[in-house]
Amino acid sequence: MTPAPRSGSGRNQPSGKGGQGGKRGGRPGSDSAGKPRAGSGSKPGNGGKPGQARKSAAPKAFGGERFGKNLGPVKAAPRKSSSSHGQPAEHHPDGVRLQKVMAQAGVASRRVCEEMIEEGRVEVNGAVVTELGVRVKPDEAAIHVDGIRLQLDEEMMYYVFNKPQGVVSTMEDPEGRKCISNFLRKGTERLFHVGRLDVATEGLLLLTNDGELTNRLTHPSYEVPKTYLVQVRGPMPSGIGAKMKEGVELEDGRASVDSFRLVDSTPGHILVEVILHSGKNRVVRRLFDAVGFPVERLVRVKVGPIALGDQRQGTIRALGRQEVGHLLASVGM
Repeated sequence: MTPAPRSGSGRNQPSGKGGQGGKRGGRPGSDSAGKPRAGSGSKPGNGGKPGQARKSAAPKAFGGERFGKNLGPVKAAPRKSSSSHGQPAEHHPDGVRLQKVMAQAGVASRRVCEEMIEEGRVEVNGAVVTELGVRVKPDEAAIHVDGIRLQLDEEMMYYVFNKPQGVVSTMEDPEGRKCISNFLRKGTERLFHVGRLDVATEGLLLLTNDGELTNRLTHPSYEVPKTYLVQVRGPMPSGIGAKMKEGVELEDGRASVDSFRLVDSTPGHILVEVILHSGKNRVVRRLFDAVGFPVERLVRVKVGPIALGDQRQGTIRALGRQEVGHLLASVGM
């Protein structure tokens, strides 16, 4: 069984093997012209009400209407093409034709997939393939289309959970507090939560059973960027952003943000967007404490190429094929 919120509209609950995002372990899609499809797959679900900041200007994560519009489209990480052309060493005479595997993965029609192969847009195990006669074993081959990995394992599941404030980022809690499992169907297959958000922090938390992806997303060497919306008391003097980008000494070492941007302001409050790749515990709150502006509200809105968008709090949605491909590409998979 697959995870879904316990309550809310049925249209927002993942069903079958892969929820609304298609088969489990979604893959990059494409339109009839053979280009990757835009969009994120499943529609957001129903859940908790958004926050209470000014609706007329603040992003939707804070109760307004502009949330998500400035985040831009998801882009694939660049991938180096191999100089090897023709049939790769992994060609299996008893395998499945490459264009058929691509079509079954939802890339495009078989004819369009053939054109993509001939144009040199497809790689198998790192080798660019231009011959239509190549056969592969789907459970063994690593296939990339325009640099985006096809996830061919239907047992793999990828979800986004919009964690409300007060929920513990664990599957079980010995103290009886509400945790992630409270939002999943009983008997669901084992999922990992990728990283954590503290109890008071809201927003995007990835759930998957892909152990390799989990390891890479949480390993500091991959430096996956995370985007947060931070509400603090204002006004804020100029120079704070520059100071946080330069770096601030914390008790466990120096930390900094990659980006600092003022999003909105109301009398007595300001809303800031920060992007950072540090994996230090509660680093955003500690950074703002260190510069004299304790966090009033904190929402994570993006991890790597995956954005929360207008997904409602307390809901879980399956990632679309293109989102999964971009996420895998962002960590070199």
